[in-house]
Amino acid sequence: MQSGICYIVGAGDFFEKTMELDPSDLLIAADGGYEKLNKIGIKPSIVIGDFDSLGFCPKAENVITLPCEKDITDVAAAIDKGLEMGYGHFRIFGGTGGRLEHTIANIQNMIKLIKSGNKAEIMDEKRIITAIADGEVEFDESHRGFISVFSHSDTSEGVSETGFKYGLENAVLSNSEPLGVSNEFTGKKAKIKVEKGTLLIIYDRQRR
Repeated sequence: MQSGICYIVGAGDFFEKTMELDPSDLLIAADGGYEKLNKIGIKPSIVIGDFDSLGFCPKAENVITLPCEKDITDVAAAIDKGLEMGYGHFRIFGGTGGRLEHTIANIQNMIKLIKSGNKAEIMDEKRIITAIADGEVEFDESHRGFISVFSHSDTSEGVSETGFKYGLENAVLSNSEPLGVSNEFTGKKAKIKVEKGTLLIIYDRQRR
């Protein structure tokens, strides 16, 4: 497995003024993400899509053109390419904003990655979206702001939240009741755990 991170830039809201990548990282532009990167002068390693958002097929190296009529989104195709190349950690930029259905699709793509044993985050301008499945995630003392936890599966059992303003212990969350919305970091180490189920986690990017 590759040691770096597969960065994917989609056609949604994009806010980064620059992107610093390590030599082991991979950068994929998904359709309109090519234009977002072009504006900040960064060339992706791979460009993939049906290019309906972009409006033209880029004249660049490593362009993969997809049919307009297909069963997966351009971001999902970019994820598949990253997996094919051996990456197990994905960060998706430009995956929110714009069409709501594409934001939801990107969240589902991210959760599919995590449930298959990979790491993944969707990076918004102010927030990070991630998930855990039958596992746990820890946060250090530098985190500030809000954090929300939702059950993505029908039910999530054995949910615990420690180190936050509001704690939970061995709780059951459902995908029809937002009990975990708007918790807060306290400047202490914190942890979220679920014994059975999948939790969607959204938290502020701000740090101390």
